[in-house]
Amino acid sequence: MLQLNFKPFPVIETTRLVLREITKKDAENFYRLRSNKEAMRYIDKPLAESLDEIKSFIKYIDKKRKDNETISWGISLKESGELIGTISYHSIEKDNYRAELGYMLLPEYWRKGLISEAIPKVINYGFNNMKLHSIAANINPNHQVSRKILEKFKFKKEAYFKENHYFNGEFYDTEIYSLLNK
Repeated sequence: MLQLNFKPFPVIETTRLVLREITKKDAENFYRLRSNKEAMRYIDKPLAESLDEIKSFIKYIDKKRKDNETISWGISLKESGELIGTISYHSIEKDNYRAELGYMLLPEYWRKGLISEAIPKVINYGFNNMKLHSIAANINPNHQVSRKILEKFKFKKEAYFKENHYFNGEFYDTEIYSLLNK
């Protein structure tokens, strides 16, 4: 079984980014992200309704990290330090050495190669530090951009589930992609 330890918080740097802990100082930008209809379009979770809700969510993800259950990085530009997105390993299956990768950015930072810059570093962390055997990504099949990003990094389609996710009064299909640690 995986033995995870996210203490101290693992800061990851790329050419333009710092993947770092999400703190209460990030609440306003995190709220902008989680309440943005375009950013949340394919996430299939409710939009954030208040800053207080986001502050509680930040406490929740911090507790999950401290309990070594999940890890969420805030994506920030090196030049400003402001939160512009998130990338995380959630739904970690310790018995199966598997974790689900999730990511999102504020729309004004789309199509700049930022997620493509972050993903290899996070994959490397997952395989080499966490000792994962596989990384999964669960996407809405309508999210063409996310599919292309996953395929760029050699994720393979594992499954297509019909109407397996219920959200906001509707059933949605789900595609599962995965990458094995070879």
